[in-house]
Amino acid sequence: MSIKSVMVIGAGQMGSGIAQVFAQSGFQVMLNDMNEEALDKGMQSIEKLLSRNVDKGRIEEEEKTATLSRLTPSLNLDDAESADLVIEAIVENMEVKTKVFSRLDKITPHHTILASNTSSLPITEIAAATERPEKVIGMHFMNPVPVMKLVEIIRGLQTSDETYETIQRVAGELQKTAVEVEDFPGFVSNRILMPMINEAIYTLYEGVASKEDIDSVMKLGMNHPMGPLTLADFIGLDTCLYIMEVLHDGFGDSKYRPCPLLRKYVKAGWLGKKSGRGFYVYE
Repeated sequence: MSIKSVMVIGAGQMGSGIAQVFAQSGFQVMLNDMNEEALDKGMQSIEKLLSRNVDKGRIEEEEKTATLSRLTPSLNLDDAESADLVIEAIVENMEVKTKVFSRLDKITPHHTILASNTSSLPITEIAAATERPEKVIGMHFMNPVPVMKLVEIIRGLQTSDETYETIQRVAGELQKTAVEVEDFPGFVSNRILMPMINEAIYTLYEGVASKEDIDSVMKLGMNHPMGPLTLADFIGLDTCLYIMEVLHDGFGDSKYRPCPLLRKYVKAGWLGKKSGRGFYVYE
């Protein structure tokens, strides 16, 4: 199947990044969001990142102009009626996602593939909200999307080989490395990453070491580019908590129990960099 027109739903950091890499790779892209302010911010973010790449000599001005010409903002989900591929990149909430997929199922042509950028939720359950479960798949990009080379491709129970092969080919056209993952909670990336972050939070909670020293151990001793507590702040502590809850519920194993300190910070509104305070304070 040939993919020419793509809609990305959600103009946040992930959605705008996904839209950018598709547009840079020659696809016609609609960036959709129900919030006009969020949509404007997402489009401006793409233009700003492209301009920075021009200034740094990574791309030519002509490539920036061509990329922006392939991007169209959209406030109406009905615009998906012309898309060959729709990628959902909205809030990590199953009820919200299934409502969107159910509506997309009615709007889009029968050939359209419906993909989710979910970082932890089961694709099989999302697909069950549609009449085309064989055309529903997970396409989990890493943040920041224009920089990170990995895409997890998650097959639901009924995802067809044709759908998987199409998305694998598309990932290659985006210059991404695709890995095939079965539909288990957290997939591969977050099943490994989030328990590590959670254990780092437990280490702080139990007074084993300061946050700075915990991060230093992982940076200097394990050669991680940033410490787990700093990384948690960048991901968002609410997102970390939600994924740990998905893992805990999905596997029923106490090793995935979210640290009480993580819950306390989220309840306090200390969500990390986006709120100005998490494990560290941000200006």
